[in-house]
Amino acid sequence: MILLGVVLLIIGFVAKVSIIWTLGIIAIVVGAILALLGTTGRAIGGRRHWY
Repeated sequence: MILLGVVLLIIGFVAKVSIIWTLGIIAIVVGAILALLGTTGRAIGGRRHWY
């Protein structure tokens, strides 16, 4: 998810499309939250691990 966000940020910056830039930021934030919750051992969506 974080990698997808970085790719979207790069594409949005190069193509100068603000909606892709915004989606990239959102993807990075959601990916970081999921990564942090996953490292604390909390179940996310009924699953312990996201692969």
